[in-house]
Amino acid sequence: MLVVENLSVRFRQHDGAHLAPIRDVSFTLPRGELTGLVGGSGAGKSLIAEALIGNLPHNAEITGRMEFDGARLKHGTLALAPQSRDALDPLSPVGRQVARFAKLAGRDCNVATLFSHLGLPPANLKLWPHELSGGMAKRVLLATALATGADCIIADEPTAGLDGEAADRIMALLGSLASDGKAVLVISHDLTRLAQIARQMVILKDGRQVDVTDTEAFHTGALTHPFTKALWQAQTWEDFALPPREGQYDAQR
Repeated sequence: MLVVENLSVRFRQHDGAHLAPIRDVSFTLPRGELTGLVGGSGAGKSLIAEALIGNLPHNAEITGRMEFDGARLKHGTLALAPQSRDALDPLSPVGRQVARFAKLAGRDCNVATLFSHLGLPPANLKLWPHELSGGMAKRVLLATALATGADCIIADEPTAGLDGEAADRIMALLGSLASDGKAVLVISHDLTRLAQIARQMVILKDGRQVDVTDTEAFHTGALTHPFTKALWQAQTWEDFALPPREGQYDAQR
């Protein structure tokens, strides 16, 4: 189980002052479950992911508790599937890059089998990053995380820029990882799709955690926090009705 308790991140600035974009975030994520990390742009979602994998710059200061299965987080416990294909090396075929991630983690990995599991044919192993479609790139980025053998996978905006069908496939893949026993944390603006597969949602606003709720509350109308309600209504158009077109009612009489 991933345990995050009172996580705060602040940065030392040149003048000696501190900037604290993340304050007092707490949640738990058991193996075999998927949790969504949701909030507006600039809420600090990706920064939390970088803190969890230990990828913050030298001027960052982290306080709070971060553990997995009762032990402090160490290199290789968590793996991040980045948001952008820019994280891939443009000068190397993607199959070779995924194999490199496995090697760095000290693992043997049959990359062709991993690609097949993600719905990528063997021919894709030899493609360069710029040759990938949006959906293919997202799956290759996910493969780089899975190749490490990490027990907890973090996916950063896995459906960004994808059409509906490709987004559904990526979300289904992430759900299957949780079903296979991994702890899966998904950072996303895609609240409607995330609510179909996540067990709980952690809601952020301006670097603070404002709500943690079971996803059942999204479907039963049991949301209690005003900001969570606003996010949900903004994506689902819940309780929203367009005004009638001029003359619409007259035509129906």
